[in-house]
Amino acid sequence: MPAKKNIKAELLLPAGDMHKLKTAIRFGADAVYLGTADFGLRANAGNFDIDQLRVARQLTSEAGVAIYLTLNASLRPAEFTQLEQLLEELKPLDLDAYIISDPGALASILKVDPDRSVHLSTQSNSCNHQTAEFWRNNGVDRINLARELSMDDITSFAGNTTIGLECFVHGAMCVAHSGRCLLSTALLGRSANRGDCAQPCRWNYSLTEEMRPGESFSIEEDSRGTYIMNSRDLCLVEQLPLLMAAGVDSFKVEGRMKSIYYVAAVARVYRDAIDRLSIDPTDIDPAWREELEKVSHRPYDTGFLFGNEDAKIHAADTHYIRTHDFVGFVREDEEGLWVEGRNRFLLGDEIELIGPQMRQQKFKVDEILSLRGESLPAGQPNSQLRIALPDWAAAGDMLRLKLG
Repeated sequence: MPAKKNIKAELLLPAGDMHKLKTAIRFGADAVYLGTADFGLRANAGNFDIDQLRVARQLTSEAGVAIYLTLNASLRPAEFTQLEQLLEELKPLDLDAYIISDPGALASILKVDPDRSVHLSTQSNSCNHQTAEFWRNNGVDRINLARELSMDDITSFAGNTTIGLECFVHGAMCVAHSGRCLLSTALLGRSANRGDCAQPCRWNYSLTEEMRPGESFSIEEDSRGTYIMNSRDLCLVEQLPLLMAAGVDSFKVEGRMKSIYYVAAVARVYRDAIDRLSIDPTDIDPAWREELEKVSHRPYDTGFLFGNEDAKIHAADTHYIRTHDFVGFVREDEEGLWVEGRNRFLLGDEIELIGPQMRQQKFKVDEILSLRGESLPAGQPNSQLRIALPDWAAAGDMLRLKLG
């Protein structure tokens, strides 16, 4: 079997809405993934209509960034007419790929838009190269590897297929096998496999003995409640050299439902890591992990990468860790830069400006003005402010405040 070309891996970032799309591009995406209101597995994300997709296509084309559209829901019999109508509308936009999991959706794409590249979602649970070859022979160009694979599995997988390989390297994991969970459907009638998961795995539960129906027993593992179905978050920034060496083509960050700050803060780290590690695989920078700790997250782990015995997917300490507040987003008008407030900060606070290319700088807030020039004691959510920013500040940069 011919070997793959040794090229730098792609950084694939989430774009839950137009604002996040622009942020992903600015902070280093090689490609973005996004969805429409239908078939995209994120029913409550911002999503894009056809007109917005047209704008998104223009923005990504100008930036040299690929755009992948998620169509990876499990389809019902009556929905194929709607899917094919959508594909007819999408065809002129010349998107770079569709992401699917349902073989029926693949058949519709091959019928309506046969020249479009097709990527297979992690929802399809691709665990071996025989599966990859089946999909490759049936029109799929790339596979997102099942999250349950170990490093040995991935290396074997990559060595036995020429199909493009993508894997998640950062973000939330799930109690279910590759995200295919039925819990939300069973409890609420909201299907995770159709983009409407209510995340009941995150709820608190208690135990009831059948002879004592009115008496519940706590199954807390700490003072915050029980976390028996909660998962840790994935963080593989320090393992990127192993994945590069194995032949993974694209590193995917989870998070179409996450904040714009999450997109920026995570993107800048993985952009720097991919660029530097592609030159020197031993150049692991401790600052990468330090920066990722400043994003709200559950405790990080490496998932199943080093085998089931070492996996710490579910544990008692899977509450959120939050060390910093995202307090502002830098914007620009004809009079210069101003700040859109996102969380409260005060006069005298030391806040930090972050931008692409790992630029960051702490500074003290000596004055807060409204856009009309009025002096204010604090920045508030949804406020429009002017404060003195570092000289290198630009529209699209973020401001954060260390808590405590």
